[in-house]
Amino acid sequence: MKYRSRSDIVGLLLDAANGAYLSFNQLREYLTLLVENGLIEYELGQTNRTTEKGTRLLYLRNKIDEVAPVSFIKE
Repeated sequence: MKYRSRSDIVGLLLDAANGAYLSFNQLREYLTLLVENGLIEYELGQTNRTTEKGTRLLYLRNKIDEVAPVSFIKE
């Protein structure tokens, strides 16, 4: 993995938070959901990381987006 500075990481987190439009309570709820389903690993004082299962889910989601983009699907 390439080295990232603190400012790089802060920028990535701010971009993600801005794009997700989540309140703090929603963020906690979703992080709990991801941990409970084994998609990310989180321990107090440790780093967060996407698990193999989470990586597979993200890969499949991206493949589905390629085949059937959201703009193509009508609600």
